[in-house]
Amino acid sequence: MYDVIIIGAGVSGAAIARELSRYELNICVLERDEDVCCGTSKANSGIVHAGYDAASGTLMASLNVRGNELMEQLAQDLDFPFRRTGSLVICRSPEDMPRLEELKARGIRNGVKDLSILNRKELTEMEPNISDDAVAALYAPSAGIVCPFGLNIALAENAAANGVEFCFDTEVTGITRADGGWLVVSKQGNFRTKIVVNAAGVYADRFHNMVSKNKIHITPRKGEYCLLDRSAGAHVRHTIFTLPGKLGKGILVTPTIHGNLLIGPTASDIGDREGTDTTCAGMEQIMKNANLNVKNIPMNKVITSFAGLRAHEDGHEFIIGEPEDAKGFIDCAGIESPGLTACPAIGEMAAGIICGRLHPAQKTDFIAERKGFLNPQTLTSEERNRLIRRYPAYGNIICRCEMISEGEIIDAIRRSPGARSLDGVKRRVRAGMGRCQSGFCMPGVMKILSRELGIPRTEITKSGGNSRIISGLNKETGYPAGGDRP
Repeated sequence: MYDVIIIGAGVSGAAIARELSRYELNICVLERDEDVCCGTSKANSGIVHAGYDAASGTLMASLNVRGNELMEQLAQDLDFPFRRTGSLVICRSPEDMPRLEELKARGIRNGVKDLSILNRKELTEMEPNISDDAVAALYAPSAGIVCPFGLNIALAENAAANGVEFCFDTEVTGITRADGGWLVVSKQGNFRTKIVVNAAGVYADRFHNMVSKNKIHITPRKGEYCLLDRSAGAHVRHTIFTLPGKLGKGILVTPTIHGNLLIGPTASDIGDREGTDTTCAGMEQIMKNANLNVKNIPMNKVITSFAGLRAHEDGHEFIIGEPEDAKGFIDCAGIESPGLTACPAIGEMAAGIICGRLHPAQKTDFIAERKGFLNPQTLTSEERNRLIRRYPAYGNIICRCEMISEGEIIDAIRRSPGARSLDGVKRRVRAGMGRCQSGFCMPGVMKILSRELGIPRTEITKSGGNSRIISGLNKETGYPAGGDRP
């Protein structure tokens, strides 16, 4: 019998787990995929929004602003990269100035600090590559950028260090009342718990509707992106938005926390909750609309494209709390943008509801801090040489694009929860994130995964499930059948 079972190991589930790990509670996170950060949380803009976009008086607005306030201290405590770069909402027509003024007024009502409207001269001084059509912009200095993987993994690692159990490859198929609590049915067996937290992203409505007569509905909203090489990362200094429309903030252009340039997302409502394919139409839309706000984008430096799904609830609002007819079942549903920004505040809110029911004692030995992954490239030459003499694996470069060493990959695998796939390694230490997109380093990473996990290379996957890279090995050479090298 668990005190709390959390369904979903994205940023919301991990933030709730981390917040609850402050208390004497028996907590388990069930995740259908092979790792944390495998759903909505892995494919987003990485923007820490200021909080001017959500309608005043909504949970979206209040938790956005609170999450933004918490992010800086959280980044220090859990040692993940975060930077306040500021954002600019571009107005390209004098006729749209009232909409820009209303956005500023809404931000002030929501509690966003230091908002200002810049004229064209001020704007071009801040962003030389801004569109020639831009006449003004709303400037929000409190906005920032974060690595969504780094945030999600940091929350999960800290939760695990404080006793939270993570069960991967565990797909929940049913939830029913049982013995004053809940029976959670999965493909890996059944779990009993006092409290269920529903943080299942685009599937959250399915679990809610299993236990409540008051139905909700979530539509997967697909967003496609292009990622450009680091050599294009300085093309803009701030996150550049257009004035929000019916489907959101439009195509943004932003530097990433690791120095790339990111463009996207599109926004299209689809029926497929696994529909993360990219399309020619999506790429064309990105390229066309990105240039409306920013000129001379070097699209010849695109190194990859990807798509993610946002959990759009029909009322366009976060749903956090207990349904009237399902006490002890805590929804964390409809978490779309600004969900990444709001996740620390979502963790606070959900944990407060649960503690109000269970009244647990606070731990006296709660571990509030976590040390991030060591990056030898941030050390001085003397420090790096000393590290390599002590741990030679840090001198063996596996990923040349990102200069990632064997030592960093070993660290990514051995942590808890650790990487078990190529994508798991990539999300933690960026091996495979560079210009060649794993073309050079994949065999080396596979070899390390095989050795560390004690499994043959034929069992190594890109992202869990059936995504195996090779189908057979030559018994004499140990290399893939039909070739001389892996």
